[in-house]
Amino acid sequence: MRVGRATVRAVNALTARWAGVADRGTVFSAAGVWPLLALLADGAGGAARAELADAVGLPADQSAAAARELLGGLAAMRGVDSALGLWTKRTLELRVPWAAGLPAEAHGVLTGDLDADRAALDAWAAKRTGGLIERMPVALTDATELVLASALALRTEWLRPFEEVPMESAFWSDRVPLGLFRSTAVLDRIGVADTPDGHVTRLKVLGNAAVDIHLLLGEEGMTPGQVLGAGVGILDARHPVVPGDQLPYGEPGPGLSVAKERCTSPQPPSLDVTTVAYDMSAQHDLLRLHNLFGLTAARDSRVGHFPGISEFPLAIGSAEQSTMARFGARGFRAAAVTAFAAIPGGAAPALRYVTTTITARYDRPFAFLALHRHTGLVLAAGWVTEPEPYPEQDQGDWG
Repeated sequence: MRVGRATVRAVNALTARWAGVADRGTVFSAAGVWPLLALLADGAGGAARAELADAVGLPADQSAAAARELLGGLAAMRGVDSALGLWTKRTLELRVPWAAGLPAEAHGVLTGDLDADRAALDAWAAKRTGGLIERMPVALTDATELVLASALALRTEWLRPFEEVPMESAFWSDRVPLGLFRSTAVLDRIGVADTPDGHVTRLKVLGNAAVDIHLLLGEEGMTPGQVLGAGVGILDARHPVVPGDQLPYGEPGPGLSVAKERCTSPQPPSLDVTTVAYDMSAQHDLLRLHNLFGLTAARDSRVGHFPGISEFPLAIGSAEQSTMARFGARGFRAAAVTAFAAIPGGAAPALRYVTTTITARYDRPFAFLALHRHTGLVLAAGWVTEPEPYPEQDQGDWG
């Protein structure tokens, strides 16, 4: 199943809005949150329905079908594993039309034994992410009537690996980051976009699955949200990119140098890239950003907000996401588990030949987007501030 363009735009728009509130190193996945919001919107009523539909970016009566389309598309993507889970108390009766729109195998039971239920939810999260996320991010209590969760994991190996080198960086002068170096003759892997907030250098790192990573370096002073938002704008073709083979000599973009170099024999142009390895994780309390996710009304436990899910009055008691991302010499890993809990009511000198060398250095905080190559769907995004340290000796397989 292919994800439609309207759904891709809606998910990426949520990515851009979420990026707009980022102010420190983080990783997040709007693709993990969006289908849950869409399914909730389908079963919501009143103000909660309107707010959730606005957050989803689609009419509420179209949201469930779009959620199923996205989940089906994710399941068909190489290098991506995804799952949906629903757990309810035995006494909670679900509306048949809403429940019928979910995979039958997704429905489990909350037994009321909090330790056993917690263990079962954690096991589901670990299994569905291949151990990348070990715990379900949910506030499970005696009052929890329903848990709706998604899991997303992506793995890709680089078509060409990087070489591990020590990185020299004025920004990270107090440490020696683990640098990653690679040289290629394919100049259009790099490019520069002129955005309303400043110039952004975009590097595409291609994986052997249909999952690529875009590294985004903005002008000094640009915020994480501005750089990540520019990256989504590039995907939407709102910010045209000048590719490497058309860049002028000099310093045409952040972290970039384009120069003529003399050589002893004819040489193709080259793109020399140095970036840093990173291994990061984050926890997100989505209710703290209730306006962003359309959960303002739905968190009010004095009344019920989901008549299309159950006759029993339900409100959102917790909404959280656990995420991780790992970028190394050989590939990339990322995962996200998102859960909503419902409660009641609530380069020797030479002279004869000349070549062009583009040097790109990501030696200060930058953004990344992990996306599906064919649809442009952003699966995960983040802002890198803490690179991995350069090891004193080989530490073995990176995972």
